[in-house]
Amino acid sequence: MLTARAREVLHSIVRTYIETGEPVGSRTLAEQRKDRLSAASIRNVMADLAEQGYLSQPHTSSGRVPTEKAFRHYVQSLLLARLPVIESGQLRTRLLAAASVEHRFEVSSQVLSELTLNVGIAAAMPASAQVLDQVDLLALADRRVLMILVTRDRMVRDRVVYVRDPIDQEELNSIRNYVNRSFGGWELWRARRELLRRIEVERAVYDGILRNLNFFYEKGLLDDGDPAVHMEGVANLVGLDLRLTRETMRDLLRALEEKQRLLELLDRFLEEPPGELGVRVGLGEAHPAMQELALIGVSFSLPSGLLAKVAVLGPVRMRYERVMSAVLQTGRALASVQ
Repeated sequence: MLTARAREVLHSIVRTYIETGEPVGSRTLAEQRKDRLSAASIRNVMADLAEQGYLSQPHTSSGRVPTEKAFRHYVQSLLLARLPVIESGQLRTRLLAAASVEHRFEVSSQVLSELTLNVGIAAAMPASAQVLDQVDLLALADRRVLMILVTRDRMVRDRVVYVRDPIDQEELNSIRNYVNRSFGGWELWRARRELLRRIEVERAVYDGILRNLNFFYEKGLLDDGDPAVHMEGVANLVGLDLRLTRETMRDLLRALEEKQRLLELLDRFLEEPPGELGVRVGLGEAHPAMQELALIGVSFSLPSGLLAKVAVLGPVRMRYERVMSAVLQTGRALASVQ
């Protein structure tokens, strides 16, 4: 437990370090204060904070630098305070203009990056039992077919596949109509099971529609969707002083390109109940190059059963109040327009 004075001094050090990136000295803090607390008194408080693991001293004659423990204490105080309102006037309008749920997640990641000048992340994990709304099959050039699947939670997935033998649009329409008439409103896993049963039972007749439908089934026509992950603003990391070698920075950027790595990052460090803001300072456990990065995010469940997470990845020296507010408001806006 810290005394009121120790908390005040600690938070002043954190704020100053965020602004300057330089070790903070007692004289600097004394000049900032409106009361008459001397530099010597502040120095004593800083010594106590250092003993408790809140401050480190890079050099003998330099000031002190807040540790991850200090940042966590600072962030916890912000979680208990009222967060400022960010520029969110156009946020809802941009989300409403999006053509699909997945597009809204893409817009959310863009907005978070623009508002915070960090990396914006938005992820949508499909419901455990998605319900088929409709499919469509469109003939393209060069023996290609565009498969489109729409679920009741308004997720849209498409995939282009190549066919051995040409299939005209009329044949594709027959297959589409068969699927929509037979399985519209079915949970995807039940539709897949029933389709396989019909193929097995009717293999004796196995007409053209069923044969071609089996081909598109094998190409994933009725598959559950993979998690949709959108990330914007990775270039913002390049301009930060993360004290990384060129090779380590390259490893970091390569790791962020992996969708599964991002999902693991969100699941591992954002474990709060839906609607509660989560903050993790120092992500070295996920990747050595992330030691000086922080993750701020929130998860929520949509009425469709879709699990959503929005987050900002940035330097430990970020403007936490603004980023926390941006994440919370973006998450609430995204949930409200479904």
